[in-house]
Amino acid sequence: MKFEKRVVKVLNTLDEYYPRNIPCYLNHETPWQLLIATILSAQCTDDRVNKVTKDLFEKYRSVEAFAQADIKELEEDIRSTGFYRNKAKNIIACCKKLQTQYDSQVPKDMDQLTDLDGVGRKTANVIRGNIFKEPSIVVDTHVKRVSNRLGFVKSDDPVKIEFELMDVLPKEHWIDYNTQIIAHGREICKARGPLCEKCFFLQYCPYGLQYQYQQIVDSIRK
Repeated sequence: MKFEKRVVKVLNTLDEYYPRNIPCYLNHETPWQLLIATILSAQCTDDRVNKVTKDLFEKYRSVEAFAQADIKELEEDIRSTGFYRNKAKNIIACCKKLQTQYDSQVPKDMDQLTDLDGVGRKTANVIRGNIFKEPSIVVDTHVKRVSNRLGFVKSDDPVKIEFELMDVLPKEHWIDYNTQIIAHGREICKARGPLCEKCFFLQYCPYGLQYQYQQIVDSIRK
């Protein structure tokens, strides 16, 4: 099967099993809350971040409140998300810049977003896609793993993966691909022990077909 046709088959199958417009996995009510939640999500699960931000956003109710936060106190508030010292420093600096340069509003422009402390392309794309509905590809651990297994990309570098996927995927699928692949990565295409036998696009997945073949070979050898 030609590569382009296989991509279409995978996307159609994703649409069949996972709804489009899945809400963002990070709980938030405002753009700045999503920005802070995404900064906290580095090397941390969404579930853990959501548990932390439930109380955090009650305590700090504005960009200004975070900008004026005591760093030691904020460190303790977010300790369970990991790398809490660096995250606290970045959140305070980020919010100070939002306050002084953007009237406490989260900018839309990629360059302006990535100029904020603690914000890389992944975080910027989360904001652009979820808040501003700008076609964006967020490369998290699931998108990286599943996209490589599908043969859509051949890289471990998140930025390279982002731009390779831009070439592979139709623009109208960029935002939904993020959330659909995250769901699929959590439920089926796990990092360890992927459930290839339950995968609904196994026939289009080079990794899955090879994985199943190897399991058969291993069982025969036993």
